[in-house]
This record gives sequence, structure tokens and C-alpha cells, in this order.
Amino acid sequence: MMVKISVVLLAVLLTGCTLTPKVRSSISVYDLGPSSAIAPGASLSSQATIQIANITAPVWLDTQSIHYRLAYHDPARIYTYADSRWNAPPAELLTERLRQYFATGNIDRHHKDDTPVNYLLKIDLGEFTQIFNTPGNSQVIVQLRASLYEPTSRLPIAHQSFLGRQETQTADAAGSVTAFIQVSDNLLNELVQWLSDIRQ
Repeated sequence: MMVKISVVLLAVLLTGCTLTPKVRSSISVYDLGPSSAIAPGASLSSQATIQIANITAPVWLDTQSIHYRLAYHDPARIYTYADSRWNAPPAELLTERLRQYFATGNIDRHHKDDTPVNYLLKIDLGEFTQIFNTPGNSQVIVQLRASLYEPTSRLPIAHQSFLGRQETQTADAAGSVTAFIQVSDNLLNELVQWLSDIRQ
């Protein structure tokens, strides 16, 4: 009888992890913060309208993951944080950010409904990654390529690449998000200035 009891107790101990409810680790979800963080940019003609196409990104970047690389170890490998993510893919966050910026009235109105448009703006997101140079030091890199087209003929008017880098205050996901916000806002201001310059 004692043998049977011992066997039962051993079985309970071995399977204890399955009898106890698992506590799910919390996941931190981030976006680019309030749109008011974008500083007023160049003033463009309020009589012109621009259609902003959804920003596109490569397949590996078209997820809600926060990506990083270890430049000191295996720079060709892309990692993602297990306990932190974006609330939407970076390309979607940037598209919404840009449209909010245009909707402030300080620059062109973005395309709505069937309103005739003067320009078509397409943007490709090539990089949105945190780079660790050492275990305790990192920076974020954001790379955009903007193309402005005549909306009817789709003939190109101008192209421009934008590259931004920002050191993180902390070498973790939270630090990267803060840096991503700063870089993204800076690049969007550069984009607006570029649009202003080519249309003068």
C-alpha cells in the first residue's frame, strides 16, 4: 500500500507544473506617441492636395515585432523582443503619423474621398531596426525612400532617400521606442521640407 501511495505522490510532483495555472508574462505594446510630438514643418500651399499611399515595407519588417541586431556578434541575424511589440507594423504607424501631420492644416491636405489631387506620394520603409554595437550600447536606424508622382500619368516628379540614426538612452525595447519616435518625427519633418523645396 505504501508503495502505491509513493508512486501516486511522485506522479503528482512530476506533473505539478501542468496542474498549476501558468502565469502569462505581460507584453508591453507601443506606438509612436501623440501626433503633437511632431514640430511644425514647412508651410506648403493650402490649395494643393496630395494623396499619401500606404507606406510599404519588406515582408520581414511588416509585423508588429520590434526588431534588433547584434552588430558585435552576428550582424546578419535579425532578432525580435519576446515581451515587447508595436501595436501595428511600423509602416502602418508611420503612415498614420504622416497623415495626422498633413491633417493639421499647416501643410497640404491629404487626399479624401473623390477630391482631385495634385500629387501622389509613395514611401518605402527599408529599415526600422535597433542595432546593438555592444551589449550595453545601441542605436536605432530608420530608412525611408519617398517618391512623388503626377497622379494621373504616374510619371515620377522626384525621389529622395532619408536616413535617421539615434542613440538609445537605454539598451532595451523601451529605449529603442523612444529613439524610434525621435527619428521618425525628424525624418517626417525632413520629408515635408523636401516637398516644400521641390515645389517652389
